[in-house]
Amino acid sequence: MKFSLIVPTLNEAPSISACLAALQPLRNRAEIIVVDGGSFDNTEILARKWADRVVRSPKGRARQMNLGAKLATGDVLIFLHADTFLPPDALDRIERQLETNGEWGRFDIQLSGSHFMFKIIALLMNWRSRLTGIATGDQVLFVSKKAFVSAGGFPDIALMEDIALSKALKKISPPVCLKTKVVSSSRKWQQDGIIRTILLMWSLRLQYFFGADPDVLARRYYGKSPSKR
Repeated sequence: MKFSLIVPTLNEAPSISACLAALQPLRNRAEIIVVDGGSFDNTEILARKWADRVVRSPKGRARQMNLGAKLATGDVLIFLHADTFLPPDALDRIERQLETNGEWGRFDIQLSGSHFMFKIIALLMNWRSRLTGIATGDQVLFVSKKAFVSAGGFPDIALMEDIALSKALKKISPPVCLKTKVVSSSRKWQQDGIIRTILLMWSLRLQYFFGADPDVLARRYYGKSPSKR
């Protein structure tokens, strides 16, 4: 299998070099495509050193990832946030599972940071994902390009695009839930408060389930802070 690692960015200068440097041992089997949503810092300049392609897209994580998928030449697409790190054997694990067990999946997640609540949050995220068959972007969603196209790609919405795609992919095959962990930044919880962020995320998912407009939910989630989207 050939892989395409697609990294959507927006103002990720503090983290993009570390993220992409960690991917360099995988480049014999994977291309790295960075899709920037109009950063006003030097994200794009820093990314060029480490990526096969750096392209600019209209802002919006779904749009950025769809463009990356369109440009990708790999058999398998891996969508990676710029503050998340893959395990060293990630490609081998994905390949073994997709050869026999389905068309898409995700990893278990571990949050950075030493607070004991981060372990509980990650544990609940992994359990919820197994029970529902829904993957979040922080868990690093991977999918065969054929299945991604069949599912219609990410819907062009401002938030919950990962949940929407998971629902579409479930109609093609059940997800592969890898127990191997990716490490994702806990910065959202650290910046906005652990309990406040948990309550906000639960509230947003519940509102989305009942049909709330993703644009409205995105404004609540990001507030006035610079968006990663």
